[in-house]
Amino acid sequence: MKSAMSKARLFLLVLLAVSAGCKEDKPRQPPPPPPPPPVASVAQAGACTGGGGEVTDSISAPFFTRTIAAYCIDPQGEVRTYGDKGKLSIDKICTTAFDGECEVYMRFGIKRLVTLHYIDDAGKGSNVEVNLSQFGDVSGAYAMYTLRVVAGDPADPSTPKVLAAGAAGAIGTGRAYVWRGQYLAELAYVNEQESPSELAKSSDAILSAIGKDLGEKLPGAKTLPPSAQVLPAANRIPHGIVFSPKDILAWKGVGPAAMGFYRDGDKRWRVLSIVKDNADQAKNAFKTIKATPGTLSLADVGDEAARVIVPVGEGKAGGPKVEFSVARKGNVVWGVGDEEYAVGGADGDKARLSKDDATEKLRSLVAAAVPTAPAPSPSLKK
Repeated sequence: MKSAMSKARLFLLVLLAVSAGCKEDKPRQPPPPPPPPPVASVAQAGACTGGGGEVTDSISAPFFTRTIAAYCIDPQGEVRTYGDKGKLSIDKICTTAFDGECEVYMRFGIKRLVTLHYIDDAGKGSNVEVNLSQFGDVSGAYAMYTLRVVAGDPADPSTPKVLAAGAAGAIGTGRAYVWRGQYLAELAYVNEQESPSELAKSSDAILSAIGKDLGEKLPGAKTLPPSAQVLPAANRIPHGIVFSPKDILAWKGVGPAAMGFYRDGDKRWRVLSIVKDNADQAKNAFKTIKATPGTLSLADVGDEAARVIVPVGEGKAGGPKVEFSVARKGNVVWGVGDEEYAVGGADGDKARLSKDDATEKLRSLVAAAVPTAPAPSPSLKK
């Protein structure tokens, strides 16, 4: 009797469990987004014997060499294409290509993306992931490049060093960037079997080789956008340029604009450059800057000039006061001002230029020949 009751209770418990499980199945959650593309698997030695993988995308195939310095395009890997004439839509980069920050790429006008891997023929577990982005114009591509390279103070030791590739290149441990025309190539080296010192050495060698090869094959001029091109070279920190197609500091719609970072001894400062097609456009940009509350006019500098306190938002709330001397000369707006990274430190007063020094540097800039109106940047057809 007890045995029969036990079986009945067991049957009842199983029935209740199944019933509960069915109820829990009803409010099913939506499936998670697809994971980012997997890192290339560790290849066996001799994987490149056949000459490496083929880039089946006819548009980007001419940019990639199949074998470089004992590495080759992964014969077993997948070449993914997004956007214009790609297999996947451009929106898919947010879920299957980039791990965050895809909104920035979209804002700068990315139109096409190609991803692939190079693998080590020696079978030592090394591979290089390549993301080649094409933007709608040169300004968007260069802006994304400077954002990637100059994530903070360009004088910080962690900033990538200069790589002579393309129109501009940068390389750090396990990463490299190459910009030319409408293209930005981002390279990432992976080897989980190497020590940090080994990884630094081996990544530098292969990233330099692939980066330089790509930089020569990508189309487009090897010249900076006009606003960046006119920035003085003397005393500029390596990679000391941040470029914006539209907004700079706290001023909306004044671009394309370039900001150069400079250092001479203990002194740090920045130079702002905005090159427009004509003087009327430059006047509008200067008008926006001059509308900043607390602005004071400066006499006898260019066609018009002012001393401007950059609104909070350029840096952190409660941070140091940042001031710029700004002037317009023809179709160019120039500015010389405080370096926020320096003036906010312990030796901020020592690093800051005096108002007179900033104004004199500004006079020198506007006294130079006014750049001619830039030619329109090439763009993809819609």
